[in-house]
Amino acid sequence: MITPDPNQQSLQDEIIALERRLLEAKSRLNVNGVDRPLSLTESSNGALHTLLLLADSALPLGSFAFSSGLESYLAHHRPSPPSASQVPSFHRFLHLSLSSLASTALPYTLAAYRHPELINDLDNDFDASTPCTVARRASVAQGRALLSVWDRSFKSHYASSALSNNSNVEIDASIAFQDLLRNPPPGPPESQPNAHLAPLWGLLTRILGLPLHESAYLFLFSHVRTVTSAAVRASVLGPYQAQAVLASGELREKIQALVGEMWDVKVEDAGLSVPVMDLWVGRHEMLYSRIFNS
Repeated sequence: MITPDPNQQSLQDEIIALERRLLEAKSRLNVNGVDRPLSLTESSNGALHTLLLLADSALPLGSFAFSSGLESYLAHHRPSPPSASQVPSFHRFLHLSLSSLASTALPYTLAAYRHPELINDLDNDFDASTPCTVARRASVAQGRALLSVWDRSFKSHYASSALSNNSNVEIDASIAFQDLLRNPPPGPPESQPNAHLAPLWGLLTRILGLPLHESAYLFLFSHVRTVTSAAVRASVLGPYQAQAVLASGELREKIQALVGEMWDVKVEDAGLSVPVMDLWVGRHEMLYSRIFNS
């Protein structure tokens, strides 16, 4: 059982608040009567730069191949009459899918960020709590892709700075986990590491120096971007409509509310808030024709 230390968490929250106040004070700093712009190195050790990297839709996580159940949902909810718009169905699915992801996966992301040394246990527990084969396959594929991005693109630039910030625990956990994937110990398949996306996102965003709240927010936002992109490719939304969805204040408030709601939820209390979501996702591979992997 993983029980976060409330004292450590309150200190982390205090540090985040102090960092924001420091940035605000620096932004008001006036040198020789001229406002001095902040550099990225001054801005929370380049957290903004990291945030932009991870928010880039070109990040090769394989999410372009998945619809997170949207294609299956639309196939099982035909509009009446057939010529009617599927936009209302998309918005309903997006709301339910985001809530489901937050209640099932976000606690594991938060726990892995707070306790990187428990990455193996968290990965195993998340696998055991994901009964839907299609959802499990997508999570593992994207998690392994995230590890590849770290190994091939980010490690050479971030590992040294992480070590200088006394982040050797996270680095060691990441290296040990990758070694397990490359050289799994003998035993049944269910005892092998899986590399699910949710816990690895928490671990690697901590190594990359992204604040916890931003890590959680971006995890949910990336899911919305994936589903919205799938809607565009499925001809449900146009590109401008998709950007309007991503830019809406309603979406920002929804993500903020979900992060706050799940902030102190333990992984053993994580669970499906929309049970039918597993049916929609699981029936995807039974469709007669499809354009996504899931």
